Amino acid sequence: MTVTGDKLPRMPFPRFGVLDIAPLSRTLQVTAPITPVRTPAGDVAWLVTGYSEVKALLADARLGRSHPDPQRAARFSASAILGGPSGDSTTEAADHAMMRRLLTPAFSARRMRVLRAHVTELVETLLDQLAGQGSPADLHEALSFPLPVQVICELLGVPYSDRDQFRIWSASAGNLSDREIATEGLKQLVDYMHELITHKRSHPGQDVISDLIAAQAAFRYGDEGIAGLAAALLFAGHETTVTRIDYGTLLLLTNPDQYDALRQQPDLVESAVEEILRMAAPGGGGLPRYAKDDIDLAGVTIRAGDAVLLNGVVANRDPATFTDPDRFDVTRVPNPHLSFGYGPRFCIGASLARVELHAVFTALPRRFPHLQLAVPLAKLQLRTDTFIGGFTALPVTW
Repeated sequence: MTVTGDKLPRMPFPRFGVLDIAPLSRTLQVTAPITPVRTPAGDVAWLVTGYSEVKALLADARLGRSHPDPQRAARFSASAILGGPSGDSTTEAADHAMMRRLLTPAFSARRMRVLRAHVTELVETLLDQLAGQGSPADLHEALSFPLPVQVICELLGVPYSDRDQFRIWSASAGNLSDREIATEGLKQLVDYMHELITHKRSHPGQDVISDLIAAQAAFRYGDEGIAGLAAALLFAGHETTVTRIDYGTLLLLTNPDQYDALRQQPDLVESAVEEILRMAAPGGGGLPRYAKDDIDLAGVTIRAGDAVLLNGVVANRDPATFTDPDRFDVTRVPNPHLSFGYGPRFCIGASLARVELHAVFTALPRRFPHLQLAVPLAKLQLRTDTFIGGFTALPVTW
């Protein structure tokens, strides 16, 4: 990408509030839905904010996570996860197809149906504990964090007792500014998975890691591949859902009419969850990709090798697709948001996240009908040191 001068907008863009998207993102969405920007790492990338453009590029096989010359590729941040290119550009498509074949059974509709009742029980237990500790309390530590962690631990076969340690490693791996810390955090996660693989080879269980070990011979997948895949699942399987529980709760509490509607009509939970997924704005610039070939779209040419950020958070507020896009409406149907991606790279864990969110937002309004924020909205602290974003705490009272 050829850029003259140094007047490109630099990410991250300022936001007025924790529930808002950056005003500059909205302006660019209208005037330049695909435009060059400087990433937090200082490199140049195409930022894509228009809904139709993000959707088209999510399904475009000419974009991928790999780069033919990784050392010279533009970086998005210092993070060891999604901070730069990953994978082998010559085998990326085949590697991705194999990964999905390996993981599809773990996230099958049958397995999710079995899991649903258990997740409901976990939510009720956590809410019992929340009620028992009394008001006010930190909902982030009482519910948003422990639920997804326990679920992904059980699914993968990771000891829940190790949660405090891999929480530190996950936060380090997602660090946006210190590449050494990020690289070491990811290494620790992968090393931990190697040890777990060794243990499970002689002590298999009813879990995903044991299933992956059993499938090694058929898929010719080595321990390094399984360890990396398991580390990515552990990271993504709890970090993203934690932020959506926090944001969903906050959206409902700052729109009390919507919270009351959900309390009175629990069958609205499905559309409410989809609206939470659409409206959540945890931060970050979007999904990082690299162009494998030239792509002409929306009046610009993305050249082979260029870095691209697909910002689904902003695309989910595109007025060309969503009526009154900044209004939180638990009855919104249809709701074709892009929070789980689109096309062949649609998030394989989407069904699991929905199971957890459905359980939380079915139980929370029923158990805590008078739930409120315990601090002013402006006092909530965003996590700005990791690309997942979210909150450091969510104080509530009832």
